[in-house]
Amino acid sequence: MTTTEAAALPLEAELSRLRAEVARLEDERAALRDAMQHRDEELEVAARMLRARAQTMTSVIDAVTEQSIIGTDRDGVIRVWNPGAEKLLRLPRQDVVRTRSITEFHLPEELDEAGGGLDALVGVAREQGRDVRDWTYVAADGSEITVSVAVTPRADDRGEHAGWNFVGTDMTEARATERMKDQFVSLISHELRTPLTSIRGYLELVLDDEDQPLTDDQRTYLTTVERNADRLLRLVGDLLFTAQVDAGRFTLQPEDVDLSEVVRGAEETARVTARAAGVDVDVEVPDAGLVVRGDAVRLGQACDNLVSNAVKFTPRGGRVTLTLRAGWRTADGDAVSTPVEGALPVATLAVRDTGIGIPAGEQGQLFARFFRASSARRAAVPGVGLGLAITKAITTAHGGTLELTSVEGQGTTFTVVLPR
Repeated sequence: MTTTEAAALPLEAELSRLRAEVARLEDERAALRDAMQHRDEELEVAARMLRARAQTMTSVIDAVTEQSIIGTDRDGVIRVWNPGAEKLLRLPRQDVVRTRSITEFHLPEELDEAGGGLDALVGVAREQGRDVRDWTYVAADGSEITVSVAVTPRADDRGEHAGWNFVGTDMTEARATERMKDQFVSLISHELRTPLTSIRGYLELVLDDEDQPLTDDQRTYLTTVERNADRLLRLVGDLLFTAQVDAGRFTLQPEDVDLSEVVRGAEETARVTARAAGVDVDVEVPDAGLVVRGDAVRLGQACDNLVSNAVKFTPRGGRVTLTLRAGWRTADGDAVSTPVEGALPVATLAVRDTGIGIPAGEQGQLFARFFRASSARRAAVPGVGLGLAITKAITTAHGGTLELTSVEGQGTTFTVVLPR
């Protein structure tokens, strides 16, 4: 091998290595090109999906004409204004989006009462994730509209907080109807109370008149009239009370109240009725009593309602049990019988019956005014559906809770939990 040939061997090897390296780089470039093309296709698909989703969302929002849907950025500047908002507030989208703030459509005094500015609208939703309450919207023509507004946070495609959604339902007519109904109930109740009081007064005079004694039949008839007059007076009192609750005029006269005495009093009030209905009433209260801070008259009214309901809805041979216990309520709302760290002392009253029970699908409506369960209607149990609404209002006003467990045909338990 000549010297020239020996020198050519390393050069040939180096060229071979370079050609291999070039081939490898070409393969990598081709692979990268394929990957980029595939990535471009994926991005195009994702972009089409996002556009389709946005178009679908826009179509859904634009299809809503009976509710206003207003979306804002984090500062309250309007970005979404659907046809429902156009109809409600009488302004086209182009006059509002990116130029107006949501606060411009609210009564300034309402915002000031709630803390002022955008925080008045979104403060609760920021802390709890959602807020629903009535606000007064001001339309373009200056008219005021009562609107139930649901406020929720709005996120962007990356999941970052981007602003707020305000979904409003016009409640102007509904709220006006409610006010008229409450005014009617209050007016009628007042008008009924005066003649009923007069009727009862004259009945007492006749029944107690020793100079002109009544026959047995006459006394029986007048006693029946008196009993029904008393029943009407109680109904009038209940109607007036519910009107006071709705109008925000319901007040308490707080004092130290022994719930044991309240429970015993409720049992004594219901004793005659229970005996006549063939229902046993048992009372279990602490010997030392159990004191809470509250209005003795209202707490007695609430307890009477629960006990009389239990007796009324329990067939002959059944049993009603009143159980009063001291307990504690933990931070997560559970009631426990022994003290634990962070728990607050409470009094727990359970009124348990073996009566007709309440259908599961109707239990959520039971505390609404004038609502009567289908099981009560089928059993032809008399009543107007005010007692539980009143009891709920009294319990809530005392900072307590009223809970219900029931199985149709097996019985019902109402549990009142009050702070001690």
